[in-house]
Amino acid sequence: MSRFVPVLLAAAVLLPAPLAAQAVDVGKLDRRVGTLESEMRAVQRKVFPGGNARFFEPEIPAQAATPAPAPETPPATTPIADLTGRVDALEGQLKSMTGQIEAMEYKLRQLEDGQRRLKGDAEFRLNALENPGGVPLAPAGDPAAVPGKLPAPSAATPAPAPPKPAVPAAKPATDAAAWTAAYPKVTARDWPGVETAMSQFIADWPKSIRVPQAKYWLGRSFAARTQYPQAAKAFLDVYQSAPRSTPAPDALIALAGALNAMTKPKDACQVLGELESVYGAKLTDTQKADAGRQRTKAKCTA
Repeated sequence: MSRFVPVLLAAAVLLPAPLAAQAVDVGKLDRRVGTLESEMRAVQRKVFPGGNARFFEPEIPAQAATPAPAPETPPATTPIADLTGRVDALEGQLKSMTGQIEAMEYKLRQLEDGQRRLKGDAEFRLNALENPGGVPLAPAGDPAAVPGKLPAPSAATPAPAPPKPAVPAAKPATDAAAWTAAYPKVTARDWPGVETAMSQFIADWPKSIRVPQAKYWLGRSFAARTQYPQAAKAFLDVYQSAPRSTPAPDALIALAGALNAMTKPKDACQVLGELESVYGAKLTDTQKADAGRQRTKAKCTA
C-alpha cells in the first residue's frame, strides 16, 4: 500500500492546476460576454427604438439553467465551450446589426438628398407659375390691365395710327426672357405695341405655356382699339385651344363683351352660359361681377 502513496500525492498536487486555469478562462469569457451583451443592447436600441418585441428581444435573454446531469452521465459540454459558443453567436449578431445600421444610414442620406431636390424643383415650378417671367400679370390700380374688362366702344374716339414697323431684334434665348421683354407693353397700355409683341411671341414660341396669355392680351389690344371682330376671334381662340389655362375664363368674359359691342346680345348670352357651365364653381368674385355686367348689357333671361 505504501507504494501508491506518492502516486496519490502527485495526483492531488497536479489536479487543481487545470481547474484553476479553467476558472481563469471562464472569468475572462464572462467579462467578454458582458461587454458584447452591452454592445448588442446599444445596437438594438439604435436599430429598433422603443424595443418592440415583434422585431427583436430587447435584452439578451439569460441562459436557461440546465438541470444537473445525473451522477452517472458526464456533462455534454464544458462551461468554456458554452461561453465560447455564446461569444461567437453574439459577435455574429453584432456584425449583422452593424451592417444593417450602415445600410439604413445610407438609405436615409439618399432620401434626404431626394427630398431636397424635390423641394427645390417644386419651389422653382411654383414661382414660375405664380409669376411667369418675373412680371406681375396686372399692376394694382390699373383698370385697363384687369382681365375681362373691355373699354366701351366710342365713335368719337379716332382710330389710332398703325404701329410703326419694329426694328428686328435678336430672338431671346428662352420663352421666359421673351415674355419679360414683351409684357411691359401691357403695363404701359401701349396697345399697338402689345399687338406686335404678343404676335411675335406666339410666332417664336408656339409651344410655350404662356401662349394662352399672349393670345388673351392680343385680343385685349384689338378690343382697346375697337377692333371687336379681331378681338372676338382672339378670345375664342384662347378658350378653344387652352380651355384649362388660367386666362380661359377671362377670355370668355371678354368675348361676351366684344359681342355686346358688336350688338350681338344673343351670342353674348350663349357665351356667358358656356362660362357658367364650365367654370361656374371656379370663378372668382371679380370674374362673377364682370360676367354679371355683361349679362346685364345683353339682357340675358337666364
